[in-house]
Amino acid sequence: MMLSDATVHVIDDDEAARQSLAFLLGAAKISAKTYESATAFLNGLAEVKSGCIITDVRMPGMSGIELLHKLKQLGVTVPVIVVTGHADVPLAVEAMKIGAVDFLEKPFDDEALLQAVRSACNQQSSKDKHRAERAEIDSRLATLSNREREVLQGLVRGLANKQIAFDLGISPRTVEIYRANLMTKMQASSLSDLVRMALIAEILDAGQTSTPGAY
Repeated sequence: MMLSDATVHVIDDDEAARQSLAFLLGAAKISAKTYESATAFLNGLAEVKSGCIITDVRMPGMSGIELLHKLKQLGVTVPVIVVTGHADVPLAVEAMKIGAVDFLEKPFDDEALLQAVRSACNQQSSKDKHRAERAEIDSRLATLSNREREVLQGLVRGLANKQIAFDLGISPRTVEIYRANLMTKMQASSLSDLVRMALIAEILDAGQTSTPGAY
């Protein structure tokens, strides 16, 4: 994700702090949107697609810690950076345990905040890319027959064609045919590419989809 495409969501009950952060981000050509409370942010959550969140840890109403719990409950994966006072480091550590990617102590250095934002947005970009790749792999897996999936599971386990053939009660030549079909359907350029995709899709966790000997 390019930072120019990211939006940083700033949550702080202190208007001066919100505007200061928005100005700093704007000067770095990073889009920012501000909220006076965690509740206000949650009310607009449907519009939050990417970027990252910067929230003060201590706020009236819903605190930054409570917000993190709520975001986790809702399955929101946008990275969160918490801002704390020096005496609130224990709260910052608690926030990290809940899922915050970073915390900054007030007063913080401008460049330190920008670096934290860059890191958080890069992390989000990596997650988005992984989700898109996983979805594409899953769609290819859906085209496999039960037998092809069984052969794939054998390959991911590191089994030779002869062993896969023995386990499934078919000939090695038949395994080779299924393997060739797998490479085509999964659009794999090599066996290592095929195994990598299967591991991303956690194919071994799916269990057997048919009984040995069945076609």
